[in-house]
Amino acid sequence: MVSLALGVFFGFLLPGTALSSRATAQTAQTIEDIRIEGNRRIPKDTILSRVYTRAGDIYDEAALQRDLRSVWNTGYFDDVRIEREQSTKGWIVTIFVREKPTIRTIEYKGLNSVSQSDVLERYKKTKVGLTVDSPYDATKVIKAKVVLQQLLAEHGRQFATVNVQVQQIPPASVGVTFLIKEGPKIKVGKITFQGNKHVSTRALREAMKNLHPIGIPKSIFLEGLFSKTFDGSKLEEDAERVRDALQHYGYFKAIVDDPKTQLRTIEGGFHFPLIQKRPAKVMDITIPLTEGDKYKLKSILFKNNKAITNTAKLRSVFPIKDGDTFDTHLVQKGLENLRKAYGSLGYINYSSIPSTEINDDKKQITLTIDADEGKAFTVRRIEFQGNTTTRDRVIRRELLVQEGQTFNAQLWDLSILRLNQLNYFEALKPEEDTERKIDDQNASVDLTVKVREKGKNSIGVTGGVSGLEGSFIGLNYQTNNFLGLGETLTVEASVGSLSRVLLFGFTEPYMFDRPLALGFQVYSRKYDFNQAKQAAIRTGQQINLPVAVQNQLLNYNQTSTGFSAQASYVLGRTFKRVGMAYAFDRTSVATFSDASKNLFETLQFRNISGPSALDGIITSSVTPSFTFNTVGPNSIRPHFGHSFYASTEVAGLGGNVKFYRPLISFTQFIPVKNNTLGMRFQAAFISGFSGVGAPPYQRFYMGGEGDLRGFDVRTVSPYVFVPIVQPFPLLNPDGTTVPIDPSNPRRGNVTVPIPVNNITLPGGDTSAFANFEYRIHVLGPITLAPFADIGMPFVALDSQLKIAPSSLTQLNSTLYGCPAIASFQCIGGTTLNFPADLKPVPGTNYVPRMSTGLELQVLLPIVQQPFRIYYAYNPLTLNTTVASASPITRSMFPPGGAGDFSYQAAIAAFGSDFKLQEPKKTFRFTISTTF
Repeated sequence: MVSLALGVFFGFLLPGTALSSRATAQTAQTIEDIRIEGNRRIPKDTILSRVYTRAGDIYDEAALQRDLRSVWNTGYFDDVRIEREQSTKGWIVTIFVREKPTIRTIEYKGLNSVSQSDVLERYKKTKVGLTVDSPYDATKVIKAKVVLQQLLAEHGRQFATVNVQVQQIPPASVGVTFLIKEGPKIKVGKITFQGNKHVSTRALREAMKNLHPIGIPKSIFLEGLFSKTFDGSKLEEDAERVRDALQHYGYFKAIVDDPKTQLRTIEGGFHFPLIQKRPAKVMDITIPLTEGDKYKLKSILFKNNKAITNTAKLRSVFPIKDGDTFDTHLVQKGLENLRKAYGSLGYINYSSIPSTEINDDKKQITLTIDADEGKAFTVRRIEFQGNTTTRDRVIRRELLVQEGQTFNAQLWDLSILRLNQLNYFEALKPEEDTERKIDDQNASVDLTVKVREKGKNSIGVTGGVSGLEGSFIGLNYQTNNFLGLGETLTVEASVGSLSRVLLFGFTEPYMFDRPLALGFQVYSRKYDFNQAKQAAIRTGQQINLPVAVQNQLLNYNQTSTGFSAQASYVLGRTFKRVGMAYAFDRTSVATFSDASKNLFETLQFRNISGPSALDGIITSSVTPSFTFNTVGPNSIRPHFGHSFYASTEVAGLGGNVKFYRPLISFTQFIPVKNNTLGMRFQAAFISGFSGVGAPPYQRFYMGGEGDLRGFDVRTVSPYVFVPIVQPFPLLNPDGTTVPIDPSNPRRGNVTVPIPVNNITLPGGDTSAFANFEYRIHVLGPITLAPFADIGMPFVALDSQLKIAPSSLTQLNSTLYGCPAIASFQCIGGTTLNFPADLKPVPGTNYVPRMSTGLELQVLLPIVQQPFRIYYAYNPLTLNTTVASASPITRSMFPPGGAGDFSYQAAIAAFGSDFKLQEPKKTFRFTISTTF
C-alpha cells in the first residue's frame, strides 16, 4: 500500500487543492495546523512524534514528503496519505491513516512434532516478530511460515505443508491460523560414499555430525544403533565436513560433489519395537567424491613476523612435522596456538593469513603464514560489575593480569578460571562475562569483569540418608565469602541414626595480603558403625539375626573430639599450592560385638593392649601436602580440567599412636559438548612405626558413595582370623552342664578353655580405586550419570596386623582343653603356638571389586551438594566359602559321652565354614558427591 499512498500524495489531492504550480507560488505561506484522521489504536501523539513539520512552519512540499515516509515506516499502517486545505491563516494539513489490523490470536492446527514453545523460541531466535497484539504484517506471516517449515524439517518432517488462514475479527483485528500437514517423519537411511578408495566409509560417516547414526563410538558393531532424523538443511554442512575429513587424512584437493537423496520405505527388518516404528520412511544419502592425491607437508614459512622473529619458536607451536601427512586439523590447531602465543604478548588483534604452495609432482605442500600482528596492547584499567558484596580487592588479587602491564590473553583466561574456583560467583565465561574496550590509537585496553554473585550465606536444615551417617537431620550455616572479604565461616550440627557431628571452622584465604591461606576447625564427632544396622537401613526393614551371627559382625562406636589447623601457599602465578596441616584428635572406641572387641583388643597399635587401649586414643599429626588444580568452571559442577593431590600424614609428634599415611589422588574432567566425562584415581598406604601398627579405624575400608557405590559402607576389606581363648562349658548329651563336684554344685561347672578363630574385617594397609562417570546434563540442576567404580583395599604388610605382646603371651601360655579332671581341676591341657601377626584369609586379599550403574543427580542450591539416587550392579564381588580354621580337637575334651557331645557342640558353634557373599545390586539415595 505504500506505493498507493505515495501515488495519492504525488498525484491526487482534494479538488482545488492540488499541489501544482499554484502551491509552488504559495510555498511562503505558513502551516496553520496538522491533523490526524483514521487512527483508532495508535495515539495521535505517537503519530505526530514521527512528523517533523510543525504548525507555524513555512509550507514545504519536500518536508511533507519526508513526513509521509516517516509515518509509513512505523509499520503500523496499511495506507497513509496527506491532504491540505486552505484557510485564512495558511494551510491545514491532514494526515489520513488506515491502521493495520491487530493480531488477536495465533493458532497452529495439526502441529504435533514440536511444541508451540519451540516454535515461539525459534521465532525469537530468527527475529520473526509475529506475536499476539502486534500489527498484522503479511511479510512477517510469510517469514513465520518459512521458519515453521524449516523447524518441522529439522524434526524429520521434510514434506510438511503449511498454509496460512487469516480471519477478520471485528472491528479491527484478525486471527492467524497455520494449517499444518506434517506428513511422515523421515529418518536417515543408508549413507553411502562413492569414490573413497583410501579413507574408510566409517571415518567419513563419523565426520557427518548432523546426520550420522547414534551409537557407541569406536565400537564397530554398535556405532549405528539408532538413525537420526533427516534434516535436508544440514546435508550441505555435513558434506563440507566430509571434505574436511578427507583433508584431515592428507587429501588436500579432495572434491565432494552434491549429495544425492532417495526416499525409501522400510517394511520390516531388525528394529527395536518400542523405539523404531515399522513401516517407516528413510532417506538414503549418497555422496560422490574424489579423493585425489595424498599430500605431505614440505615446510612452514613465516613472513611479517616482527614481534617474534625466532621462526623456530613459531614453528614449534604447530603439532605437525615436515614430511608428515598434510593434516588440516593439525594446521588449524597450530594457527590457534599461534594466536594464543601472540595473545600472551599483548597482540590482541593478531590474525594469521595462511597460503599454500602445492607441488603436484612431489605431492608436497609449503604452508606460508602471513602474520598480521597489529599492536601490543597495555592494560589501562580493570573494572568489575555486579559485585555488590564482594570487595574489588578480593577479585583483583586473583587476577594474573594487572593494570599497566602488557595484556596477556593466556593469563587473562587463567584469571577467569581462578575466579570460578572461588565459587563466589555464577560460572564466568571469558567470552561472555568479560568485556574489552580497545583504544587502537594509544594501544591500550580496558577490561571489565561482569560477575553474578551467588548467595554467600546459607542457613538451612538438611536431611537425607548417607552411607556413613545413616538417616540424618542437621542445621548448618556456611558462608564462603564472609563480609565480602573471601573468608569462609562454617558452623554445623547434625544428628543421624548412625552419627552426630558438631563443627566450627574459619578460613582466611589471603593472610597479610599474600596468597597464604590459614584456617582451623574444632569438632566433635560420633559414628556408630554397625553392619547389621546398615543392612537394615539399606533394605528398609528390620533384620533379626542370631546372636552368634551378630557377634561375627563389626559393631562399635567411635567418639572423637579435636581440632585442626591448616596453612597453604600458592606458588607464584600458578595453580600449584603447598600446604601444612596439624591435627589433634582424641578418640574412644566402645565395642558391642565379639568381632569388634577381639580386633581392637588384640592388635597392637598402642603401648598398652586390652580394653584400656580403646580409651583415650590420642593422635597428634602433621600433614604436608601439594595440590595442583585447574578444574573448572567450579568445584560443584566441574566440566574441564584436572587436579592432583599428594600428602603424607605423620602421627607421632605427641599422642600415643604412631603411623604415617601417604596419599595421592588424580582427577580429570573432559568436556564432551555439554556433557562431562569424569574420572578419579586414588591410592593410599598406612603403616605404623616404632613397633606399633596404625589404629584399626584408621585402616582402609571401602564401600559406599565415596568410592565403591554398589557396596555397603566399610564392608570391603580382606578378612583375618583373630584367635582368642574361649571358655566352653562341658555338656552332657542331654545339654546340661557337667558340675566340677557333683556333691557340691556351688563349686560351679566344668569349663574347657578352647582356641577360637573369629573371622573379621581388619581393613587394608593399602587402597587403590578408580571412579568413572559420564555426566549428561539433562535440564537445569539435573544430571544423569552412568558410572563405574573399581578398586580394592588389601594387606601388603602382615607385620601391620601384629598381635599385642600381652595378648600373644596369653594365647601361647594358655593350656587348652580339659582331657581329665583331678582334684576338681582340669589337667592334661596343651599349649599352642600362635604366630605374632594376623594373616589375611586366603581368597579374600587382593580381590578387586567393581560397581556399575546409573545415577540421577539434582543439585540442591542451599547445601551446594547434589541429591543423588542411584542403582548399582556389582560385576566383581567377593563370593567365596572360607573353610574353618578351627584348632579345636577331640583330645581337648575328656573321654566319654559328655566329651563327645561337647566337642560336637564346640565345632558347631566355632568351627563352621564361613560363607562370604557381597551384594550384587544396590539402590540408594544420598546427599554427597563421589568426586
